[in-house]
Amino acid sequence: MEARVQKAKRQNRLLNKLSARDLEQLLPYLAEIELPTKMVLSAPRERISHVYFPTSGVVSMVNEPETGEVVEFATIGPEGFVGFPVLLGASSIPSRAFVQVPGEALQMKVSDFGRAIEKLPKFNSLLMRSTMALLNQIAQGTSCNRLHEVQERCARWLLMTQDRVYDNTFPLTQEFLAMQLGVHRPTVSIAAGMLQKAGLIEYTRGVMTIVDRKGLEAAACNCYRLITSEYKRLLDNDRA
Repeated sequence: MEARVQKAKRQNRLLNKLSARDLEQLLPYLAEIELPTKMVLSAPRERISHVYFPTSGVVSMVNEPETGEVVEFATIGPEGFVGFPVLLGASSIPSRAFVQVPGEALQMKVSDFGRAIEKLPKFNSLLMRSTMALLNQIAQGTSCNRLHEVQERCARWLLMTQDRVYDNTFPLTQEFLAMQLGVHRPTVSIAAGMLQKAGLIEYTRGVMTIVDRKGLEAAACNCYRLITSEYKRLLDNDRA
């Protein structure tokens, strides 16, 4: 049990904030699963069956307008959890959550999750703070998409993804990146090409590599710093 506690604490930021005693009470209800690319974790207006605590990889939350296009409005990685509607008392959401960058997660049944948040006040508080940070990300991202150039937004998204995969290299297609930025593929090609020409990234055959992290931070809009600082403030400060 001790080994599982330490492994879970290392891999998910929320679980890492719990005491060993609280985490031990959760572990029997957490199942380790793989998160392959495009795996759907929750579908539009379908009852949510599980909550997920990613330990690696990136989950994308998207809206699917009647036009057939897909628009991302948030991403979730090891800093948070997938299933915030359940925490807020809803059983479904009009949006879709699916795996964008493959990884792993700890999966928990909704019924067990409900009992856990009632029994463990610290756990419930952390989840609420995480949800607030996610809402901040959504709000900031909405402004960012309206005000900033595609190249800046692309740099922001790549930085946030690297933070979550713990690696300089990760799979990424132009189709995914276009969806994430809410633009067409030719526009993505130009933006990524400019970052590559500047020596900040390398992109070949669906694989993205961050070459110059500091340079990419300089190329990104301030939204990256605002989003990450809010996660830090809300999750690292009990009085935030």
